[in-house]
Amino acid sequence: MPRSRPGHIRAGISRHRTPDAKPVIDGLSSRALSEIFRLERTRNYLHPGDVSAAVLLWKNYVQRPERQLWHDYEWGNVHWYCCGNPFEARALLNTVTQAISPRSARELRQIISRFDGSS
Repeated sequence: MPRSRPGHIRAGISRHRTPDAKPVIDGLSSRALSEIFRLERTRNYLHPGDVSAAVLLWKNYVQRPERQLWHDYEWGNVHWYCCGNPFEARALLNTVTQAISPRSARELRQIISRFDGSS
């Protein structure tokens, strides 16, 4: 069976990324961002942009007023099905920190802990 030429294989890979698919997380080094980007492309449970969306969702959730957080704790939030569950986002961030290198995981944990401390 003849071997496929590398140019034909690479032709199917898109070289242009959409702005939504870029992992943009303030405070992370380019090395950590490239690891997250590679992880999002290679894991079947992640899509491009999932990690940055999870960081943004968790950040927006913990910066809400305390009374709203208590209301969600007591009765739950029925709008999470459309906008995303912040607790699932936090669990995803924990999974990602275990899948990347220790140095990059330390950077990501530092950003997440900054949000956790603000609540």
